[in-house]
Amino acid sequence: MNAVSSPAPYWRLSGFYFFYFASLGAFLPYLGPYLDSLSLSPFQIGVLVAITMATKIIAPNIWGWIADHTGKRMRIVQLGCLLAAMAFSILLIEQTFLLLIVVLSLFSFFWNAALPQFEATTFNYIRDQVDRYSAIRLWGSIGFVISVVILGYVYETVPYSTFPYIFSILLIAIWLMSLSVPESAAGHLQLEHEPLKTILRKPQVVGLLLTCFFMQASHGPYYAFYNLYMQSFNYSSDVIGWLWGIGVSAEVILLVFMYRLLKVYSLRNLLIASLVLALIRWLLTAMFPTMTWVMVIAQLLHAATFGLYHVAAIRLIHQWFQGRHQGKGQALYSSLSFGAGGAIGSLYSGFAWDYLGRAWIFYGAVIFCLAGLWFAIRYIKPEKG
Repeated sequence: MNAVSSPAPYWRLSGFYFFYFASLGAFLPYLGPYLDSLSLSPFQIGVLVAITMATKIIAPNIWGWIADHTGKRMRIVQLGCLLAAMAFSILLIEQTFLLLIVVLSLFSFFWNAALPQFEATTFNYIRDQVDRYSAIRLWGSIGFVISVVILGYVYETVPYSTFPYIFSILLIAIWLMSLSVPESAAGHLQLEHEPLKTILRKPQVVGLLLTCFFMQASHGPYYAFYNLYMQSFNYSSDVIGWLWGIGVSAEVILLVFMYRLLKVYSLRNLLIASLVLALIRWLLTAMFPTMTWVMVIAQLLHAATFGLYHVAAIRLIHQWFQGRHQGKGQALYSSLSFGAGGAIGSLYSGFAWDYLGRAWIFYGAVIFCLAGLWFAIRYIKPEKG
């Protein structure tokens, strides 16, 4: 069966991204404060956040292998979303540290099945019109902004103990939205392709994956401790929510105009630029946390450190992993960057907060960025043309 050539269902694809990233906006910024409200230590919080990242090392590859051999990408997305919601609902009953380890491991194993396979589905739908990806994906960023800003106000009036209830509702919404995308969208590619081992031996592919690993390691402290970090400087939950919202709003604007940047600059140069700007962002966050206007500037750089980076990286992955390797390529990208990189960054930040001081969680992020920048410059070759 060949890849589907029917027109992309724009609002169905966009709707899934909207609810998926709305749930991410409810999860990433507020998981730390929720765990802190349970009187857990910074190290325990770092471990639990790292678990949600670490499952991405294994889960996307397992689900990617199944998807590439069955062609049932949307069935996997739908099943993953449903089982993730069922696993997380256990926290509505009990929240001990050991139970949190088990629940977050199960939840994230299933939740991490969804996005890489949905990304592959989206690219299969738009086929050669890859510029359309940014227009579809930006709705995810819009969902994140709405969620993170609204919940900033919500948590000013209700306790963080409501976190499991709010997040469970969003997980159900993701599952329901996934049911609207037909299985035929995913396709089952039988294109000619080179062996996966050959692709993985290419220096530029290895360099890209290592670049992505260190870029996401630099974001580990941000995702795990940014809210607690800002709260330690007396920022309120609603202000912190707006800071998150400002950052992702900048990402939305960038995605709207991303096609223009892609026409002028190479993917390699865009990726390198995102690393340089990430380095600046973490320096500003570490050095000037009490200066709100500087924090606004630092958050505006999220447009580059996530939006610009992600589009450039995922386009390169799509170019280098062809045919039936698309699902594996997306899975490797997710597992090594958001998984291994995010887990290392989260574990480091939990250690640094306790033993080096809170500012060092972001100075460490700068070091991660420098490593990623070196791999990008050294191994990703300039495009010919």
